[in-house]
Amino acid sequence: MSAKLGFVSGSRSRRVEPIRLAAAILMLVALVNVGAAQTHWVGSWATSQMLSEKDNALDSGYLHDVTLRQVVRVSLGGESVRLHLSNRFGTTPLHFTSVHIARLMSADSGSIVGGTDKAITFSGAADVWIPAGAEYLSDPTDFPIARLSRLAITLHLDVVPPHQTGHPGSRATSYLVHGDQVSNADLADPKKVDHWYFIAGVDVVSPLDVEAVVVLGDSITDGHGATTNANDRWPDLLANRLQASMGKRAPGVLNQGIGGNRLLLDGLGPNAQARFDHDVLEQVGARYLIVLEGVNDLGMLARTAEVPQAEHDATVRWIIAAYRQMIARARSRGLQVIGATILPFVGSEFYHPAARTEADRQAVNNWIRTSGQFDAVIDFNAVMRDPARPDRLLAAFDSGDHLHPSPAGYAAMADAVPLTLFSGGAAPLKMAITFDDLPAHGSLPPGTTRTEIAQKIVAALREDGIPPVFGFVNGEATEQHPADSAALDAWRAAGQPLGNHAWSHMNLNTHSLEEFEADANRNEPLLKDLMKDADWHWFRFPYLAEGDTAQKRAGVRAFLKRGGYKVAGVTMSFADYLWTEPYSRCRTKGDGKAIQALGETYLSAAEESIEYYRSMSRALYGRDIPYVLLLHIGALDAEMLPRLLQLYRSKGFTFVTLQEAEADEFYRNSVDLELPPGIDSLEGAMAERGLPMPIRASFDSLLDAVCR
Repeated sequence: MSAKLGFVSGSRSRRVEPIRLAAAILMLVALVNVGAAQTHWVGSWATSQMLSEKDNALDSGYLHDVTLRQVVRVSLGGESVRLHLSNRFGTTPLHFTSVHIARLMSADSGSIVGGTDKAITFSGAADVWIPAGAEYLSDPTDFPIARLSRLAITLHLDVVPPHQTGHPGSRATSYLVHGDQVSNADLADPKKVDHWYFIAGVDVVSPLDVEAVVVLGDSITDGHGATTNANDRWPDLLANRLQASMGKRAPGVLNQGIGGNRLLLDGLGPNAQARFDHDVLEQVGARYLIVLEGVNDLGMLARTAEVPQAEHDATVRWIIAAYRQMIARARSRGLQVIGATILPFVGSEFYHPAARTEADRQAVNNWIRTSGQFDAVIDFNAVMRDPARPDRLLAAFDSGDHLHPSPAGYAAMADAVPLTLFSGGAAPLKMAITFDDLPAHGSLPPGTTRTEIAQKIVAALREDGIPPVFGFVNGEATEQHPADSAALDAWRAAGQPLGNHAWSHMNLNTHSLEEFEADANRNEPLLKDLMKDADWHWFRFPYLAEGDTAQKRAGVRAFLKRGGYKVAGVTMSFADYLWTEPYSRCRTKGDGKAIQALGETYLSAAEESIEYYRSMSRALYGRDIPYVLLLHIGALDAEMLPRLLQLYRSKGFTFVTLQEAEADEFYRNSVDLELPPGIDSLEGAMAERGLPMPIRASFDSLLDAVCR
């Protein structure tokens, strides 16, 4: 018995056995639920942080014992939230004695809806110390919040630090009073200020296929010229459109704009490249990035006096180089990068650009449109320019300074964004199903034959309309138990293909290359006989072991290439084989309750594995690759297959052949054996990039205890 379960091995009476069994099943169910409940957080609101300059800092009369209530408009709704609080530009620790959230009463008020106030905790405590330069993540809090709704975040500070982290361009009113009034529905005679302080983000728990769009930009993204408390910046209006069009599948929209921001030099706030990791790559659930930056770099170059043409040319080159950097860094984290053309600004009362600066803008925009470096392009310039004077904003979209759009202009920008750019989460997921260890896997329950297991599996595949499914054969079983050959006949009679899994299921890591080649070759006559003229040249490594030395890995690839093989990869599995022996034991004992529990945990483990593998695929490539699922021809697999297929369909999967799945670029190393050995699993790709592996439940010891 497993020491992990606290069981003592040795003689026990039959009266105690149900207690031990129940404990094992309960612990198994609990563990599966923990694994299956990996929470999918997505950013619903965010804002870029910077040092609050003197004119934007908190009033000197509110530096001690102050309550600060701030209002944000989230893009996504959810049942649970968590906050990001920031002391990123502070030079001393920041202490919040309490932090609360609540629903806001109205857009132009600091009052909260009675009964909705809730305390936020940090590692279980009501107060939190945030070190200088750090950001803090709150504990998850059950707090239902509607999409596109306003959230009040109320903080109490005993001492306000001299260097305050914040966001001056909030376009939202914040409220300050003295004393700890975080729970008060109304704040008496508050001081009002249109800035945010110390708040950086709000995450919500979301469905698996929901992700976020990060918008990196300057004052045009930050919303200069938008209406205070109206949430009519263009990213706000894009969020409205996404929610109206895509509903529960809509991505969150995270506005990371800073007024005056530049690509190349610090201005108001750090330059875009310096803040890129924090403001883009670290945003929770981000999959898409829209870049609208560069107008301030262009405008500042010759703002006070014209400069030589060489400086104009160099600035264009540096801007393009900055774009290239951001594209590369974003793609390394799996983000799709969308470039946006720079709006016209001739006539700007601040920059008053001349012909050379306008030529620079045209050159940069031409690169954005035609270089092919971005995954997609939004041509804001084409939408916002005056057709009669294309170097200027259209008057109807101009806020009046000939640089920033008006609310009508921001609406036009939001309407110009094709929502199809963000439909990736809605695309069908693809999966190829494969079965290993034909014709015999694991122990047989009483009264069951190998042929009956194969027949149940192929019947379930046929009834669900699954395209051809490869079964990988270990021919030794037909020699040891000739009757088991009928299972292979049943598989082929149903039109299902077979591939090579080596004669004796030999582990290449523990055998010589010569022994392994002989074992694989021994399987071929059986496959030729069963498959006739159909293609059987797919190879699945037993134990997924492709060689424990570089020499073996190179040698086995050369061997398989000579044989005309392709390798059947595995990119989704939930170790279904672990359930085979417990199921056989429970069938032998006739324990229906335990069998039912095994079935439920089997499905729970399968569901948990979906998030496990999808999270890796999204982290690596920003998309779902077509997955290849590994199953085994076991007795419980045969019983559970109809429900398992239903589970995958309910999660959005469509089923494809192994050939179709491995046509994806991810599997190139598996199908083109002329390539040198390389990464062919999601786990391996994560390790190669140094990315953290997602958490996964382990079942071995718990399943081992069931029905003993």
